[in-house]
Amino acid sequence: MEPINVDNIKAQMRKGILEYCILSILSKGDAYASVIINELKESEMIVVEGTLYPLLTRQKNQGLLSYRWEESTQGPPRKYYEITDRGRAVLEELDVAWADLVRVIDNIRNK
Repeated sequence: MEPINVDNIKAQMRKGILEYCILSILSKGDAYASVIINELKESEMIVVEGTLYPLLTRQKNQGLLSYRWEESTQGPPRKYYEITDRGRAVLEELDVAWADLVRVIDNIRNK
């Protein structure tokens, strides 16, 4: 029998909702990557920069995010990401999908 790697299953679950989490964070205000990572970590959603940057780029290319450069008093300029109108519309759809998914899982678990 093949061993079960629960940590791998949990990592796949987190990866699947990470883009949703990014949009949720940016819906509250513009942020640069380190702030996004810190907010994810504070919420116990562990992610590394090597995972975050490709997702931010993909979301930018899909028109869900835009960015601007701002000077920093603590080093080089920072790239601030912001959610676009299209990103907000997608986030609303994901909110509904998440609520449906939680409801379905609750139904399955509570039968």
